[in-house]
Amino acid sequence: MTETGIHNKAEDYSKLVNRMSADSRMLTTHVSLFTALFVCWQHGGFSSPFAVTRKKLMAYSRIASIATYHKCIKELDAFGYIRYQPSYHPIRGSLVYWPSD
Repeated sequence: MTETGIHNKAEDYSKLVNRMSADSRMLTTHVSLFTALFVCWQHGGFSSPFAVTRKKLMAYSRIASIATYHKCIKELDAFGYIRYQPSYHPIRGSLVYWPSD
């Protein structure tokens, strides 16, 4: 990916984080999980959709509770920050799409 492409991806991330900062529904766990999603997206070469596993996201975000993880990932999807397509398969992973707006 070119330097310009990486800069554009960082700008997209920054816009979403700014949107989150104005959203009273967002907690630190949401922001932490969102950051972990960005790291996974970056490691995957900025492809969309990108595969994630609960184990990796929980480690990156430092979320210790599976219930908290599931609550936050579902809320990020419901609030329009991501589109989450669970696979229910521990090895294959779930798919995450960024919003297209």
